[in-house]
Amino acid sequence: MELLFVTVIGAGIGLALRYLLPRRDTYGVLLLPAVSAAATAIVWVALVWVGWTFDGTWIWVASLGAAVIAAVLTAVVLPRRRLQSDESLFARLAGAKA
Repeated sequence: MELLFVTVIGAGIGLALRYLLPRRDTYGVLLLPAVSAAATAIVWVALVWVGWTFDGTWIWVASLGAAVIAAVLTAVVLPRRRLQSDESLFARLAGAKA
């Protein structure tokens, strides 16, 4: 049950970060919440398998920290690559017509 709670909280963190970070027009509305939720769930399950208990503080901190890190990395890397890709495609298409 805690896995569900931490995953929903992670998705909420991703949703909040979507509106706090710049260049949100280069990716979809649900991308950061989905990435954050996935990172949270993966870290939570991995830490449970290692032996951390679900009622400990550090499993929550690590899992939700992973949500923040994953969302920020996605929001920083993806727009930069998307803009570069769009520019190269535009240059290629504009050169083909000339």
